[in-house]
Amino acid sequence: MKWLPIVAAASAAATKTLPSSLNISDSDSIRDVAASLAYDTMSYYSGNTSDVPKDLGDLQDPYYWWVAGALWGAMLDYYHLTNDPSYNDVIIEALLAPTNLGTGEDYMPAEHADEEGNDDLFFWGSAVLSAAERNFPQPNKDLPSWLDIGVNVFNELVGRWDTASCAGGVRWQIYASNPNGLDYKNSVSNGGFFQLAARLARATGNDTYLEWAEKVWDWSYDIGFVDPDNYHIYDGAGSSDNCSEINKYSFTYTSGIYLYGAAVMANHTGKAEWATRAESLFDGAGWFFSPFENSTNVMYEAACEKVNRCSVDMSTFKGYLARFMYQSTQLVSSLRDKIDVLMHPSAEGAAKACTGGETGRTCGQRWYTGAYDGNTGLGQQMCALEAIQGLLIDDAPVPLKGDDIKVIRTTAWNPTEVKVKSTPTSTSAPTATETKAEESEDAASMARSNLVFASLSVSTVLLVLGLV
Repeated sequence: MKWLPIVAAASAAATKTLPSSLNISDSDSIRDVAASLAYDTMSYYSGNTSDVPKDLGDLQDPYYWWVAGALWGAMLDYYHLTNDPSYNDVIIEALLAPTNLGTGEDYMPAEHADEEGNDDLFFWGSAVLSAAERNFPQPNKDLPSWLDIGVNVFNELVGRWDTASCAGGVRWQIYASNPNGLDYKNSVSNGGFFQLAARLARATGNDTYLEWAEKVWDWSYDIGFVDPDNYHIYDGAGSSDNCSEINKYSFTYTSGIYLYGAAVMANHTGKAEWATRAESLFDGAGWFFSPFENSTNVMYEAACEKVNRCSVDMSTFKGYLARFMYQSTQLVSSLRDKIDVLMHPSAEGAAKACTGGETGRTCGQRWYTGAYDGNTGLGQQMCALEAIQGLLIDDAPVPLKGDDIKVIRTTAWNPTEVKVKSTPTSTSAPTATETKAEESEDAASMARSNLVFASLSVSTVLLVLGLV
C-alpha cells in the first residue's frame, strides 16, 4: 500500500459545505456549515502530533495558552449543539493532559506558569464545567470528575481574593515573575470568577458558591466595572491607586461572561433582581451590534474593528459573547425574544465573512462588511463557529444540575452524519468517532488541498477511506 495515494484520497474525501450557503432557517444547513467551520478551526491545532509534551492541548504562537482553553470550550459547544462527536477524543485528551491540568488538577501547570493569569483559569475552568453540565464523558478513573476539577479551579480563585487593595477583587496576573498586569484587577478575571461561582452554585446547590457569586458581583458593581447606567462592562483598574481610575475600554467577551453569570444566578435563585441584571447586561451588550447605520444588529469588536487594529487575542472575543448570549436564553426566558434580532444578522454576516482563501471558507474579522476582509486566524474561525452553531441552541439540552450530573466513564459516542469527517485526532490511540465522509448534495463542496495531513493519524486516514 502506498502512503501518498492514501493521503491524496483522504484529502479528496473530506468534503465541506461553504459557509456562504448558510440558511439560518434550516437546521441541516446550520449543522453542515458548523461542521466546515469546526474542521477549519481544528486545523489550527497540531499539539497531538508533537513530540513536545507541553504542546498537547496547547496552540502554537501567536496564541496564548488561555486561547487553547477557549478553543476546547468552543468544541464542546460544537458537540453539544450538533451531536457530531468527531473531535471529542481530542477534547478529552487536551483537557486531561498533565501539562494543562497540572499536579493539583486545577489548571495550574508549571509548564504554563510563564503565561498563566487568573483569566486563563476561567477559560479552562469554564470548559470543564460545560463538560460537567452536559455529562460529557471523563474516562480517566485516576483523575477527578469534570465537576471536581471545576471546584479545584474555583478554590484557586478564592485563594486569590485580595482585600489589600480596592477592598477586594482578583488580580489579573498570578506570579511576580509575570509582573505585567500583577497590579491590575480586571473584569475578565473577576467576571470569570463570578460566572464559575454561579455555575457551581447551580450545579451543586452549595450556598458557599452562591455567596461567592454574590460577593464578586457586588464588588464588580461597587468598584465600577459594571456601569450602573448602561450595564457596559469596563476592562479594569490599577490596584496601586485603589482602583480609583477605571479603564473604560469595553470588550465583547467580558459582557458575555458577566451576562451568563447573571443568567445562571437568575435561574438558580429565582430572584427577580438577577433576571433584571441579566436583561440589563443583555441590553447593555447591544452597543456591540451596530457599527454603522447600514449594518444594524451585526456584532463587532468596538474597541478595534472600525480602525482595523484587533490583536490576536481580540480576534477571539466575539465568539464568547455569542456563546454566552445564546446560552443565557436557555436560563432566562425573557431573553429568548431578544436574541434573534441580534444573532440572526450576525450569523449571516459571519457566514459572508467566511468566503476567503483557497478554499472559499476562510473567515475574516469584520462581519459587518458583508464580505471577507483578509484578516484571518484561529480567532476569526472560532467566532464564526460560535455565532453560527449557536443558532441550534433551542434544540440543545439545558445545563444539568444536582443529581442529574453524572460521572460518565465510557465514550460510546453516537455519531451523526455531517459533511466533514476527516479530523485531527490523538496519535496515541485510534478512535471510534470518525466515519466515512459523506459528499454534500445540497451545497458547494471542495477538498482542502492545503490541509497538513500530519495532523491525521494513520487510523484516521484509514477510517476516512472506509478501510477499517
